[in-house]
Amino acid sequence: MALAPKTEDDDLANLCRAAMLSEADTLRAVADRVADDLAAALAVMQRVTGPIVVAGVGKSGHVARKIASTFSSIGRPAVYVHAGEASHGDMGIIRPDSAVLLLSNSGETGELSDMIHFCRQHDLPMIALTANANSTLGRAAEVAIAYGPVEEVCLIGLAPTTSTTVAMAIGDALAVGLTRMLGTHPEDFRRYHPGGKLGARLTQVSDFMHKGAALPRVSPDAPMAEVVVEISQKSLGVAILTDAEDRILGIITDGDMRRRIDNLWDNRADGVASKTPITIPPTTTADDVMVLMTDRKITSVLVADEGGHLLGLVHIHDCLRLGIGG
Repeated sequence: MALAPKTEDDDLANLCRAAMLSEADTLRAVADRVADDLAAALAVMQRVTGPIVVAGVGKSGHVARKIASTFSSIGRPAVYVHAGEASHGDMGIIRPDSAVLLLSNSGETGELSDMIHFCRQHDLPMIALTANANSTLGRAAEVAIAYGPVEEVCLIGLAPTTSTTVAMAIGDALAVGLTRMLGTHPEDFRRYHPGGKLGARLTQVSDFMHKGAALPRVSPDAPMAEVVVEISQKSLGVAILTDAEDRILGIITDGDMRRRIDNLWDNRADGVASKTPITIPPTTTADDVMVLMTDRKITSVLVADEGGHLLGLVHIHDCLRLGIGG
């Protein structure tokens, strides 16, 4: 069988793959080159108490905006300032207790000159993110994260491509370092991301569990006819056995009833129930409870306090409504 001839699509696929691999190789080299600079920059950020101001122009400005947003999302207040706009009043956002992170591949971006002068005048710590440590920006900064010359993967060698990837990766590395220094936890991240699927994944079950009168509770000695009515009325597919203090004694699922179908109506609740139901604390995230239900092949799980008292119930459909697992 003859091999199909190469198409233009094949050539484009190889070209795009080569571009990505080239950027990956550059990142590996830069990681070794800037590791100590990153640690020094993080020490400056830890030293100041005010917001970190991140600035740049053009493509560097876009990267700067993303870096500032990422810092804020992990709990380290940061703000993006367009370097050109800073010269027309936006410099006022820089506080005396701020550190300023300035991005410029060349280190000679003219629009940064006023910000550099302002930082020098007010003795504000500057961190440079640049290719050239000996540039005007690199020499002015207290710490220069100098990644060295990089070859753009752009076919004409002019459009910022590899250099912006490097700057973005360095920003992410700084965010990782800040996360460690701040001790940021998932619940902190959820507080800064209350919306969208990411926020939904980190929502605690206490925020959306069924509770109170919505829970299908029965006593251990309830006849199964009463249990079936309770399951039908509450529409959660289970019945929960509790004592007078609301301690969980067991759970009855559809599977429990099927296993005793021959004499179901002769039984009471405690003769059918599973006596060791899976329980979770109210601080469990939606993402974690979805993983638990998927792994255990169950459709609902009980929420309990440390003493085993019933607090609520989470059904798999509740997670799906939040966009988890869908």
